[in-house]
Amino acid sequence: MTTANPIDHAPPAAEASRPAPRRFQSAFRDDLFAGQVALVTGGGTGIGRCIAHELARLGATVVIAGRRKDVLAGVVAEIAAAGGVAHARELNIRDEVSVDTTIAAIAAEFGRIDLLVNNAGGQFAAPAALIKPKGWKAVIETNLNGTWFVTQAVFQHGMRKHGGSIVSIVADMWNGFPGMAHTGAARAAVVNLTQTLAIEWAAAGVRLNCVAPGFILSSGLHNYPPEVVKVARVVFAQNPASRPGTESEVSAATCFLLSPAASYITGTTIRVDGGGSLQKEALLPMVSHKKSKVFDAFHLPAEIPDAFKGLLPE
Repeated sequence: MTTANPIDHAPPAAEASRPAPRRFQSAFRDDLFAGQVALVTGGGTGIGRCIAHELARLGATVVIAGRRKDVLAGVVAEIAAAGGVAHARELNIRDEVSVDTTIAAIAAEFGRIDLLVNNAGGQFAAPAALIKPKGWKAVIETNLNGTWFVTQAVFQHGMRKHGGSIVSIVADMWNGFPGMAHTGAARAAVVNLTQTLAIEWAAAGVRLNCVAPGFILSSGLHNYPPEVVKVARVVFAQNPASRPGTESEVSAATCFLLSPAASYITGTTIRVDGGGSLQKEALLPMVSHKKSKVFDAFHLPAEIPDAFKGLLPE
């Protein structure tokens, strides 16, 4: 058994000039998912891209799905350059007919789908009173309906017979989601759906769990207007960890839940939020510090706006 060495975030001066690693420095053993097929929706950018890289690094044949062919092709090339195996499939998760057809084709081509990561999603910042019906429906259709369409199709086209593991990426919506009521409602529904399916599909050998990221430095931050970015820059460090999280930290939790080590875990949600969902700011203001160690295994830099750079401890 071999394990990847953890990243040293405070290297000696003599080591500081070493070139960056050429592939993902996972905390898990190299062949953890060898021989398995993993489908990652929204795998062309951000957290999904990072998860796709780590799954490929751990031996899985990865299929990334999304709406932008050029972006997907870029990630496939990245994974190939790092020694992994990946394929891309164009997919709009809001189109239930396309979802069923595409997933049936993937299962037929690769023989099975063992692992599913429901990462595709989207939202926009807006006060609840100003969310138009079109915007509300778009977020619900993507984050809730799309997740359901993909999950059910993967079950129908293979996992019903051979089992598997499913992880859905949700959000820190435990105390409501002011400013994003639509995604808070959708993500909470996915958590409840996951609990239901964990019971209904247990006899088929299917485990379902969620990962709920808090403030994560990821490319999705490019989607928010300057006024939101300005506030977020300050808020991101106001949690018990005194920093935002990395894509790698979300990916590590996802890979754990997909792995055999989590074989007795189903219907649960891991919060990757630095304790942010527990804080009670009015009672105990957060103290700024630099003692929270960072895990960043991704060998490629996160594509985040300049405004969010420098938030992580060195």
